[in-house]
Amino acid sequence: MSGHSKWATTKHRKAAQDAKRSALFSKLSRNITVAAKEGGDPNPDNNASLAAAIEKAKGYSLPKDKIKTAIDKAFGSGKDAANYETVVYEGYGPCGVAIYCEALTDNRNRTAADVRAAFNHHGGNLGTSGSVAFMFERKGQVMVAKEVETGDKKNPVGPNGAAADEDEFMMAVAEAGGLDYEDAEDEWIVYTAPTDLMAVKKGLEEQGIEVKGAELTMEATTPAAVSVGDAKKVMRLVDKLEELEDLQNVYHTMDITDEIAEALDE
Repeated sequence: MSGHSKWATTKHRKAAQDAKRSALFSKLSRNITVAAKEGGDPNPDNNASLAAAIEKAKGYSLPKDKIKTAIDKAFGSGKDAANYETVVYEGYGPCGVAIYCEALTDNRNRTAADVRAAFNHHGGNLGTSGSVAFMFERKGQVMVAKEVETGDKKNPVGPNGAAADEDEFMMAVAEAGGLDYEDAEDEWIVYTAPTDLMAVKKGLEEQGIEVKGAELTMEATTPAAVSVGDAKKVMRLVDKLEELEDLQNVYHTMDITDEIAEALDE
């Protein structure tokens, strides 16, 4: 097990989402509602999908009252009822970069039209079901800060247990059942099997390590190399897709190098 760097991709997506906080909160709430409804239980202790949805929302600072409202909506009736369904869209962006989109929608026709328009207007092509899914692998992702607030005015920030030292953290991740980890500047990202996400999170916490958040993600199995110019074209499509209200997550196979990350941040 060793650290490796895919942080550029995560950093860019996080920045883009933070810049659209209101829309992000709406998507996180919808995700919680669907997880609660599909799991048939408003208690995250009995509903693993709901627990993961809540942890992801907490990672992006979704307020507790909004989390509760989203759960309540799953079991409402009449105008308060939630009738979302999960839909996946797959296709190719510029330079053949594979793109995988997860949506929660109450109108399939509207969402399909919006997604198709985004692909068509940004040099991509919407594909059929299964056309790119095989290029991705579902994983759990746990975010751990290397330092945390201590509450001490003299020393407001201190080490987050074993997370402050890579060797110790590597042992902690292995003990918790994590698959791998990467160094993401001021935090670690721990990867898990999708079914082990919450167990690994709990395992780290039991070792005295504070966890910032946990969520399920899709990781490209074979990242595609592109030029800086082509990367900008791909990200214009990705950004447009992420702006769509019904789309929850947008994943791509483009390999974002340090050079590309710097160019995207300009």
